[in-house]
Amino acid sequence: MQKRSNFHFKYPPNIHTLDLATMVNMYRSRGEPRKAPAGEYISCAISQELMKEAKWWFGLFYSQEVWDELLTKGSEGFPLTNIELNVLGQVYLSEDEAPHREFVEKNAGVIDKLAYLIVNDLRTFGFLSEDDSGFVRITPRGEKALHGISRRIYEKRFLPEMLGDAPTPEEPRIEEAQKKDKEQTSLF
Repeated sequence: MQKRSNFHFKYPPNIHTLDLATMVNMYRSRGEPRKAPAGEYISCAISQELMKEAKWWFGLFYSQEVWDELLTKGSEGFPLTNIELNVLGQVYLSEDEAPHREFVEKNAGVIDKLAYLIVNDLRTFGFLSEDDSGFVRITPRGEKALHGISRRIYEKRFLPEMLGDAPTPEEPRIEEAQKKDKEQTSLF
């Protein structure tokens, strides 16, 4: 399905390059007000206005007004992205049989470490509920948040075609050295 708007929060496309401690710190710090150093200014990523204080999102700064506009209806102040849309949408579509948390994390569209943080926050914020066996269900608050972010991106209530919009996670790969076809002589 074609996006109608790009005016929403997004995770950096290369977030997979961060080590776990840095990723957790940046994730936990999103939305915090940050002040510019004395004698300096920071700029809003959308309006480009210079400011002394702004909200922080993975290295980007947003004025309070722009931040409030980026928040979607039903999000209750929680900054939603297309990744949260994928997570909430997967759970929403499987009302008959609740999916396991592991399945939802693997299909979120980001690396597992970040998906784990996102599912935890959605559960803590009351958008998802999880039973003792690890099966997750969407709550009425979660449904409102899902429809809010889908309306922002697609200008429609949530539809199954909206899933999978997230970029596929890139796991870091270690290149293996190429072997030459020479036989090693035995020393014994």
